[in-house]
Amino acid sequence: MATVHHWTGLEARALRFALRLSVRAFAEHLGVGVRTVSKWEKLLTATEPRPDTQAILDTALARADAAVHLRFETNLSEAGRPTSGPGRRVAVTGPRAWEYESWSDDLDRTLVALSRQNFAFADNLLRRWLARFKTLELDDKGQYLLARSTALLGDLQRDQGAVIGPMSAQHSYAGARSVFTQLDIPRRVAQLDLSLAVVAEMSGKLEIAARHYETLAVDDRLSRRDRARARLWVGTALSKDGNHDYAVRVMLAATREFEDLSEPDDWSVAHQKLALAHRGVGDLSTALYFIDIARGTGVTDSPMQRVRLDTAHGHILLSDPDTRNDGLRVLDDTAKLAAKFGLSHQLRSIEGIRMTTEGASGPRRR
Repeated sequence: MATVHHWTGLEARALRFALRLSVRAFAEHLGVGVRTVSKWEKLLTATEPRPDTQAILDTALARADAAVHLRFETNLSEAGRPTSGPGRRVAVTGPRAWEYESWSDDLDRTLVALSRQNFAFADNLLRRWLARFKTLELDDKGQYLLARSTALLGDLQRDQGAVIGPMSAQHSYAGARSVFTQLDIPRRVAQLDLSLAVVAEMSGKLEIAARHYETLAVDDRLSRRDRARARLWVGTALSKDGNHDYAVRVMLAATREFEDLSEPDDWSVAHQKLALAHRGVGDLSTALYFIDIARGTGVTDSPMQRVRLDTAHGHILLSDPDTRNDGLRVLDDTAKLAAKFGLSHQLRSIEGIRMTTEGASGPRRR
């Protein structure tokens, strides 16, 4: 936001224009005489307000909203007043008002790009802002946008399979969590705790992930939907760890919650997880029943979700000798889709399923 080191009549007039006030209204706004404001308007850079009036102008600018700051900076630029360089009178510390707006818009565009697995575009949008400002230049709003950007970078890294390490989702989530903690935004901190639990699950720490999910499933900092997701993911971690019966009970509770919340995508994902849990206990008919529901009810058909659904479907088909070849064909097609969108974690999962199946059933026939 703009700050003025030393006011002249030119900066005072630019502020009046930015506030969209008449000379009389501006004088009343500042608590000075109309003749004083008229003098500023006439002499511009040839006159300087008294020190006490300089402080009044500082306060008026500081209390103005982002739109006023944007108009103020624009007015000075059009008047030919330098905003940087030797002898400057106006300095911009951190992002300007329009940059905050552009940054927010780019985060919305990043969310869309991530939902479509357009990772290159999402990465470009995020890094243009993450590399633009030094942390100390940012006020609370800038810090908030920085933390959101870092958390979204973590989502991107997670979806690409970079789960742990110095350039990973774990590192980005921890950084974003630290900033939100400093800003005292409990809901965002809890959401990052949930993301870090997902990282633990993806890196094979199933028992640790399940414990974290159980804690977050009753955490009032989270929304009801996020608590239901945590409950579902308790079941996911338990199922991966072989505790299928209890996993099914937990997942069913989450599924009912998503139904009450009218969340069709989450409801569809819950049926996908239920299908895999039933496959784990050998109940293939129920597993196929649930995976058919999942494949037929999801609203968001992103490449990521399609790969996850088809991987689960192929896994279930592979578990029955009669449908094994069908399962292999499904996984072949799914692997191609995963490779097309750079879904490295899903590719590793598909390869792991193939290896496990071939180890149990012998070499694949071609």
